[in-house]
Amino acid sequence: MGQVTNRFWETKTLAELDRGQWEALCDGCGKCCLHKLEDDETGELYPTNVACKLLDRRSAQCRDYKNRRSYVPDCVRLDIGNVFTTEWLPSTCAYRLRANGEPLPDWHYLVCGDREAVHRAGESTRGWTVSEDDAGDLEFHMVDRTL
Repeated sequence: MGQVTNRFWETKTLAELDRGQWEALCDGCGKCCLHKLEDDETGELYPTNVACKLLDRRSAQCRDYKNRRSYVPDCVRLDIGNVFTTEWLPSTCAYRLRANGEPLPDWHYLVCGDREAVHRAGESTRGWTVSEDDAGDLEFHMVDRTL
């Protein structure tokens, strides 16, 4: 796999991306599809290993991305209007990184040309999550991971 030559994410702001470029920015980690618990008093978020029922836990991709909001009405459609205020985005999220003027990591497929690199780097949900259909109480699924 070779490096990508059209590095649009470095020359354009998020607001300047077309729809295809916006979608391409996603690294496919699946971490945004994990349930988080919020402390009622502090507002602090705690990650769990519980994935949305639509997340294919092998590929870390949504099984029905186009129609996901029909099945999961509170699924957030990330866009230029909420990318700067969505606090729970993973620390490695390309949208968060670019919103803050930071570079994409070396394992991001746009940088290295390899969609499997995110999984090999241990930055995806592959191999350590359970479906919300099987999980039960989220409190029993908190993980000591930085998302």
